[in-house]
Parts: sequence; structure tokens; C-alpha cells
Amino acid sequence: MIHQQTSRNHIKSILLVVLSAFLGALSIKVFIENGSLFPGGFAGISVLVQRLSQKYYNISIPFGLLYLGLNIYPTILVYRYVGKWFTRYSVLQIGLVSIFVEMIPKIAITNDILLIAVFGGIFSGVAASLSLMANASGGGTDFIALYISHKTNTQSWNYILAANAVVLTIAGLFFGWEIALYSIIFQFVSTTIVSNMYQRYKLMSIRMFTSKPDELTQAILSKTRHGITKLWGEGGYSKKQVAMLYMVVNSYEVNQVIEVAQLADPKVFIDISKTEKVIGNYYRKPLD
Repeated sequence: MIHQQTSRNHIKSILLVVLSAFLGALSIKVFIENGSLFPGGFAGISVLVQRLSQKYYNISIPFGLLYLGLNIYPTILVYRYVGKWFTRYSVLQIGLVSIFVEMIPKIAITNDILLIAVFGGIFSGVAASLSLMANASGGGTDFIALYISHKTNTQSWNYILAANAVVLTIAGLFFGWEIALYSIIFQFVSTTIVSNMYQRYKLMSIRMFTSKPDELTQAILSKTRHGITKLWGEGGYSKKQVAMLYMVVNSYEVNQVIEVAQLADPKVFIDISKTEKVIGNYYRKPLD
């Protein structure tokens, strides 16, 4: 049964990676190339080097070759510190993007640069999010950001946006500031989509007030490996003894905890709030 479940998970991840790679390649061929935009991360660096070599040296370097080359070291980094299957899926993602970009013809669906920037960013963001949901990544700065998030328990997507500003500054100097500014819109939309769709590094605090703390604790711990702190108090109106159970979970785990808590105590009172960062021993489900 466990082997079958593992096989299904691998098949699901592979299908998501293929879809993600296809959408990412479409974003490049339909939007980025037609709008002469610069995407974020190593894809943006690859496009920048490709266009500079073509413009100043009349040398045409395949996007896939540049993209694969830049991803070698970050791939080794995440393989050692983040997860082996995560890295394998990511290598598949990087390879498929490189192949699809060379296979898919350049398609023009609009000449409106603003529409190209916005919808290209949406395609790119959805592609990146699907990849992350499959426990994979588009590589490059995504690898670095995930490594930082894995080590610090905080989101780092905004740092990616800041790092991309360097590439856009160079692009603005050589290819015009208008293209660079529209590329900022593209990258902002893409990063916003990823930040909202991908929940792994968003943390939530849950406070549960109950008269059945032992039953609640046992039920929750049977479904999650996060710790629970128990505090005793007294109801201001009822004057009855009540316990507060406090825990921090990832946002995608909140609904599961609530469901289990309500089954154990239908009268439980639950308060949920965002948590910026945790310091100390916090269990995070491995990517593999």
C-alpha cells in the first residue's frame, strides 16, 4: 500500500513537472520573446547573455545551453541540503524547459506590451507554482531561495525580486529602460502568483481553547509532528477551568488541524494568526 502511494505521488509529481515546464516554455516563446522582456532568475540571466552576445558579437547561443550551464552549482547545493527527489524533479524541470523552448515556435498573440507583461507573468508564476507543488523547482535563484527558506523558516521570494533588479538594470542600460520597466511588471506578477499559490513556507499560529486538552492533543499529534504547548486558564464568564493549546504549523496544514480538533471537541474555540518566523526546533516535512 505504501509502495503504491509512493508510486502515485511520483507519477503526480512528474505530470506536474511536465505541465509546469510546458507552461514555462510557453511563457518564454509567447510573451517574453515577443515583448523582448527579461524574466527573473537564471532564465533572465540566460536571456540577457543570449541577447548581448547576439547584439554585440553576432553570436547566437541557445537558451537551453546557457540555462543548463548556470544551474549546475545550485543543483549540487540543493541536492546536498534540501532533498534528493526534489533535485531530481528539478533537473527534469530544467531539462524539459530547455527542450520545449527549442521546440515551440515563436507565437505572437498580441502587440500590447502591457498585456504581454501581465499575462506572461501569470503564465510564468503558475508554471513556477506547479513546479513547487510537485516538490520541484525551475532551478537557479529558486534553488537558492528554497535553500534560504529551508534554513531560516521564512519566505524569501521578495529577495528574488530584489536580486532580479541587478539583471534588469543591466538590461535597461543596454536595451532601453522601457523594456526593463515592463520586465519589472512581468516579474512582480510572476513572484506574486508564486507567493500566493505556494504555501510551504507560510507559517500560522493556532490557539485552541478547550475543556478536553488531552483528547485534543492526542488527536492532533496523531496527524502531525508539530509540538503543542498547553496553558491553563479560567473562562471569564463561565468561571470554568479551560486549557489553551498553542502550536505553529504551515498554512497548508491549518485545515487539517482544525478538522481534527473539532472532531475531538466540537465546542473548541480556535484562534488563527500569521507567524512571520520561528526560531528553534520546528519540524518541517521533508521535500523528498
